[in-house]
Amino acid sequence: MPDSLTSLRHQLAAFAAERDWQQFHAPKNLASALIVEAGELLEQFQWMTEEQSRALQPEQKQAVAAEIADVLLYLVQLSDALGIDPIAAAQAKIQVNARKYPVATARGTSRKHGAP
Repeated sequence: MPDSLTSLRHQLAAFAAERDWQQFHAPKNLASALIVEAGELLEQFQWMTEEQSRALQPEQKQAVAAEIADVLLYLVQLSDALGIDPIAAAQAKIQVNARKYPVATARGTSRKHGAP
């Protein structure tokens, strides 16, 4: 996966460079665009039941895939702009979460850490 992510990062950088878009890719702008795209991803599930969200029709799944792609692309660009390795950051966060939510107390519950 890191190789795929690195390749994607290079493709995105070339895409932006060919269009002279780097000037618009300040971290603040990329983070804003990421949130907009995440909202569009959420919109695909608006008014669905939990069951419906688990059983998307092919055209719905295709629309969700397009929004997931947009979110991923902006996340990769933001990571690149800030010099953050998103895989290393995610692996570190999994370790933090493992300590915060030990299996013995977190298994089978959606309760937030420290919440009653």
